[in-house]
Amino acid sequence: MSKEQLGVKDGKLAPCPNKPNCVSTQSTDEKNKMESYSYSGTEGEALAKLKEILSNRKRTKIVKEEENYIRAEETSKLLKFVDDIEFYLDEQSKTVHFRSASRTGYSDLGVNKKRMEEIREAFLN
Repeated sequence: MSKEQLGVKDGKLAPCPNKPNCVSTQSTDEKNKMESYSYSGTEGEALAKLKEILSNRKRTKIVKEEENYIRAEETSKLLKFVDDIEFYLDEQSKTVHFRSASRTGYSDLGVNKKRMEEIREAFLN
């Protein structure tokens, strides 16, 4: 998926492709679906916390920030593959939605799911 197709459109992140190398809280396909999580406080505080978590991850850089959205790229250590990581905060429901997907290849051996579980854990603790 090209970078231009990423982002939030009508409150939705881009859908996952029909490959096992993507996870999303907004996926309608169970194999790609992960649960969203809630935040307390303000949207700005939640975004700041996500930015701090992403900044502390090796090989991760934030490439776009908006009022309720962050996009980052994480590069794999050995083969230098780039994955796109997105967060969309729904202020009305105080929910963090996310999408993490490999740009290339078919399977990611669970890397995107593991990454998003780590970020969720860091956010909730």
